[in-house]
Amino acid sequence: MNSHPSRPVVLCLSGHDPSGGAGLQADIEALLAQGCHAAPTVTALTVQDTVNVSDFRVLDRDWVLAQARAVIADLPVAAVKLGMLGSVEMVETVLEIMQALPDVPLVCDPVLRAGGGGALGKDDVGYAMRERLLPIAAVATPNLPEARILAELPEGSADQCAEKLLPFCQNLLITGGHGDEEQIHNRLYLRDGSRHDFTCVRLPGGYHGSGCTLASTLAGRLAHGEGLVSAVRTALDYTWRTLRDAEAPGRGQFVPRRLPLDFCG
Repeated sequence: MNSHPSRPVVLCLSGHDPSGGAGLQADIEALLAQGCHAAPTVTALTVQDTVNVSDFRVLDRDWVLAQARAVIADLPVAAVKLGMLGSVEMVETVLEIMQALPDVPLVCDPVLRAGGGGALGKDDVGYAMRERLLPIAAVATPNLPEARILAELPEGSADQCAEKLLPFCQNLLITGGHGDEEQIHNRLYLRDGSRHDFTCVRLPGGYHGSGCTLASTLAGRLAHGEGLVSAVRTALDYTWRTLRDAEAPGRGQFVPRRLPLDFCG
């Protein structure tokens, strides 16, 4: 009989990226690298490549609920990671799913734009996430452009966005890298008023799926029981290494290398 201990299960609610750079494939690879078992629940289908997204379709809520309920009934979910939702109705669907997982940490990556800039939902999706999902998330992980959308501050700094968003959040990680600074600044704002800054060297080029990689890794660390500040540091360090080792399989952005080349032997 197989006596290997079970890996922590992370329920991933996100969209499918056919290029394999972002979305559920990014979640699965990042979680495998953390020693977790990913349970991917598809919320949306997209038409995209490493350059940009051209179209998307949000799945029917009954299909998403059925997927999630099948996982929850069978597997011991230790954390939940949110990615692309695409509609206000899907925000409400996630709320219903989370009612069955009241003590499970939720990592909310508010995916509102593709790496190439294309929209992955109307602005009202961002507002619904802010009002409905951020309050129940253990941590939200927007990049600065997404934080500006959520905070309704088109030119706001990370600190200004955090001041506007913290009343909705338990904890907030705003990632940098969208300016021209040599050092990337990632800022973790805690509900108790404290703040932790993490810096890393900017790498050249653009990357497809870096936000998915970070949020999934963070969910995996929380699923292992790691404390939030330590889990954020671990996730940021791992994500930076995947970008350092990234490859360019297509005509657009680099894709993070989340698994070692010899992963499959």
